[in-house]
Amino acid sequence: MKKSTLTLAVALGVLAQQAGAAGFIEDSKATLKLRNFYINQDNRNHGGSATQPNYTEEWGQGFQLDYSSGFTEGTVGFGVDAIGLLGVRLDSGKGRHGNRDSSALGGLVFPTDSDGRAVNDFSSLGLTAKVKISQTELRYGTLLPKNPVISYNDGRLVPQTFEGGQIVSNEIKDLTLTAGQIEHVKGRNSSNNEELSIAGANNARTGKFSNQFRYGGADYKVTKDLLLQYYYGGLEDFYNQHFLGAVHNWAIGPGVLKSDFRYFHSTDDGKNGDTTAYYTTGWYGNTNKGKVDNDLYSALFLYTVAGHTFGGGYQVSNGDSDFPWLNQGDGSSNYTITDMQIQKFGRAGERTWQARYSYDFAKVGVAGLTAGVVYLKGDNIDAAIGDRTEWERDITVAYVVPEGPLKNFGVMWKNAMWRSDIANQKDQDENRLILSYSIPLL
Repeated sequence: MKKSTLTLAVALGVLAQQAGAAGFIEDSKATLKLRNFYINQDNRNHGGSATQPNYTEEWGQGFQLDYSSGFTEGTVGFGVDAIGLLGVRLDSGKGRHGNRDSSALGGLVFPTDSDGRAVNDFSSLGLTAKVKISQTELRYGTLLPKNPVISYNDGRLVPQTFEGGQIVSNEIKDLTLTAGQIEHVKGRNSSNNEELSIAGANNARTGKFSNQFRYGGADYKVTKDLLLQYYYGGLEDFYNQHFLGAVHNWAIGPGVLKSDFRYFHSTDDGKNGDTTAYYTTGWYGNTNKGKVDNDLYSALFLYTVAGHTFGGGYQVSNGDSDFPWLNQGDGSSNYTITDMQIQKFGRAGERTWQARYSYDFAKVGVAGLTAGVVYLKGDNIDAAIGDRTEWERDITVAYVVPEGPLKNFGVMWKNAMWRSDIANQKDQDENRLILSYSIPLL
């Protein structure tokens, strides 16, 4: 029996046996999330890959139905969660779909049909069985993990989801322990569960994959202003990764300074150490693929006062390889301070500084309106033709209706510009327009 089928059977069994139990129904919640998503990308000049289209553009309507039951009464509580996803194409021509590379299975927003066009719609259903004992909760099925070594991506019409098991314990005051194993992932532009990979080996048709990503870690709140973190993540036959982090808030004058320090130590595992097909990207003196070998250090400082937030940060990526993370090649997220709208800024040897500013207009009487800008410059990127550079500028303007009949209706515009002198890469401009609304059903 497939594990997804087993999950479904367990979840339905729990529902059938426990639906009448106090707490299971009374504490249930259901929300319908609507997202109207438009994106265009203008890829230009200096000889990027021939398969990289010059212009891509797609528009769709997304529906996300979230259901979360309560837990049955007793020492051991049982429950079930569900997430239903549907994406409907509103506009996407074959020339604008964004999939001219035979190694990819989907475009910017939608999966690709057999004729090379975007599908009319795509959907999926995820079920999660959950068990709670005291302050410890075990979940198995569809997961949306978000921690330093694995983070789901929600940057398109519907979110990326993972399949596996996770346990979170809060038995000790101020200490959260997390452990899990992920076996499959469903991309943000897909209805299919796939196995896991990293950059360099993630060609959708001929790449190498693994169905075992194990992770665990601890979040310790030393004081109300200081959080310490340790996490481990390992993808079988690809890499092992250790993370140390510290977040501190310090009241200075009329504002608060937030300091965020992060360190990742990543090494090869299994076949990645000696089998070419499992190699990742980077620069190894005479080739751009090899085993995982990366140390990434970063610090980000944010000072917030009277609605203004001023920020600056610096990141160093040492080693032969680029920074590794779970990356299927169809859109993914990582826990770096440089994971931006277009690029990640974690290439081998790269040194990146950033400056950012944002403002909350509630301070001048316009509740719900926010705006921000981020600029990053990366240099010292290792390459055959000498050190390379890249920069990105992101602008975000968002408004969420604070009250009235349309309360929580949101509008967001995101604009990004990326430029580089990296070989075989096209410069890129991108716009996203997102309308969102959530409807509580239970």
